Amino acid sequence: MNILLIGKSGQLGSSILNVKTSHRIYSPDRIELDIESKKSCEHAITKFHPNVVINTAAFHNVPQCEVEPHRAFEVNCLAVRDLAVICKKAEILLITFSTDYVFGGEQHVPYQENAPANPLQLYGISKLAGELAALSTAPNHTVVIRTCGLYGLSGARSKGGNFVDKRIGDAQIHTQIEMGCDQIVSPTYTGDLAQAVLKLIEHPRLLPGIYHLVNEGECTWFDFTRTIYELMGINVSVRPVDRGGMSGEMRRPLYSVLANTKASTLGITLPHWRDALQHYLREKYGDSRDQ
Repeated sequence: MNILLIGKSGQLGSSILNVKTSHRIYSPDRIELDIESKKSCEHAITKFHPNVVINTAAFHNVPQCEVEPHRAFEVNCLAVRDLAVICKKAEILLITFSTDYVFGGEQHVPYQENAPANPLQLYGISKLAGELAALSTAPNHTVVIRTCGLYGLSGARSKGGNFVDKRIGDAQIHTQIEMGCDQIVSPTYTGDLAQAVLKLIEHPRLLPGIYHLVNEGECTWFDFTRTIYELMGINVSVRPVDRGGMSGEMRRPLYSVLANTKASTLGITLPHWRDALQHYLREKYGDSRDQ
């Protein structure tokens, strides 16, 4: 299978490239393939003749989306729609990614793929718009994968690194930190997600539509932070803070755990978040402590 990967320098894109696979993965840099240029995307598909396009590119700095809504929609919606148009014309499969932030957090049980969306901020709105644009444009050629709280070996340049590495950095300069205990999420290691994505693409019973892929289980960012320090043997006091889902004037869902319902029927699941975190810490920092 020939795969065209967009966004190779990001956390997820680089993790996909690290998976051992028999597929041929083409991953041009942004100079050669700019997702915001329809002509650039058409040229790349003509050049590489992929069976599948995996789009991991996104404008995912949540607060910045409030400041630059036009760019959020250009990258997260309009560019995805253009990709769907191209893939439909070429009769190839488009895999694109969305977020738990399409939900409003009203539930107290994990969101299934068919749950009603209700985004609370421009990031979630732009990602939901991208979902709808791709699925309405190319319903038979689009797979949308929603995920949550990604962290990977390459970090996230637009966010100044990933959550795990930032907390370990905090521990080098603080003996006590505050962390939100109001949001309940499914933090997901991109190494696990990348493997699940390739398994999904390979599955003979894969159908177009929306899928949820996250590490199993749920926790608050406070719980996640304490577990990072526990596994690393770091002695830092973490104080829980309830911000009511607010970041300044921007709202975040209080509960955005995703249920991996559809992919699990195909036998595709991800490890529990604690196991995934321990694996990440061992890969990045060497042997960690599992208490």
